[in-house]
Amino acid sequence: MSLVDVENLRVSYRIGQRDLVAVDGVSFHLDEGENLGLVGESGCGKSTIAKAILGILPEGARVEGSVRFDGRELIGLSPAELRRIRWRDIALVPQNAMNGFDPVYTIEKQLDEAIAAHAAMAPDERKQRIADLFAAVGLSADRLKSYAHQFSGGMRQRAMIAMALVLNPKLILADEPTTGLDVIVQDQILERMAEIHVQSKNAMLLISHDMALVSENCDRIVVMYAGRIVEQGGADELLSSPSHPYTLGLVNAFPAAADSDRDLISIAGSPPSLIDPPAGCRFHPRCPFATSHCTTESPPLIEVAPNHLAACHYTNQAADFRTRARNPSTWRTATSG
Repeated sequence: MSLVDVENLRVSYRIGQRDLVAVDGVSFHLDEGENLGLVGESGCGKSTIAKAILGILPEGARVEGSVRFDGRELIGLSPAELRRIRWRDIALVPQNAMNGFDPVYTIEKQLDEAIAAHAAMAPDERKQRIADLFAAVGLSADRLKSYAHQFSGGMRQRAMIAMALVLNPKLILADEPTTGLDVIVQDQILERMAEIHVQSKNAMLLISHDMALVSENCDRIVVMYAGRIVEQGGADELLSSPSHPYTLGLVNAFPAAADSDRDLISIAGSPPSLIDPPAGCRFHPRCPFATSHCTTESPPLIEVAPNHLAACHYTNQAADFRTRARNPSTWRTATSG
């Protein structure tokens, strides 16, 4: 059953006399208990989608379209209504846990306030709940009286996951949850989140620029580029048979243990300005397979296999593109974006 339905979501900001469209007509769904990965380069609109779901976009943002959570429309709710939903039903693990806690209160105090604000629990019950959460994320209960500056980066991230879980929400938005941590701590954090997911059955939207990370932790993947979805599908299908050139580029750029001899290939150029994006397919300035058709007409998302969608004019040539994309010289023919 669908827990989140995002339909034709558009988020824009007025910059001078022009609009910066951070999210442009995005649609996807997230089922109960599912882990969905949202992947793409920095600035493609991933975090903006999470903020739109939570209703925490900065002042001046214009939001159009629909975001339905558990059958309820979130766009247009009052600040008071949204506050009742946050933490209780939808919780956020932010990008930078280093600055996610108030430095003048203990970690325990901040978790206790989150519970007290949304649930009718006695102080002793809240205390036990917090201790249980610390154990669940691999932290010792004797650190509850500590302040954020007394925690390492990995400990703060674990504490932030505990904060997100205080009310056992139906949905967790994990926005680059391992940013700034070394790879060993990243693996520990993600392993702990996976264990909690199995136990709690929470749904999770995992936002990352790291294709390897989402492929290991998600059931389905949505790939974004320059504010739009370019491909989405089951993780295994999307990684084994990518149908959009941008997804091909992302897959080429991360290492795979099963194919350790493969050269890693980067995508030349950089993403376009969202104030003045290119006409047609937004990836065409960096795409080695682009034609004149790609420069004038934006491709729609079409089904290329059951539950697998891609936005490319040449999905019928995807098998050939996959073969050619493994050659580094193919990408050197693309012009810089």
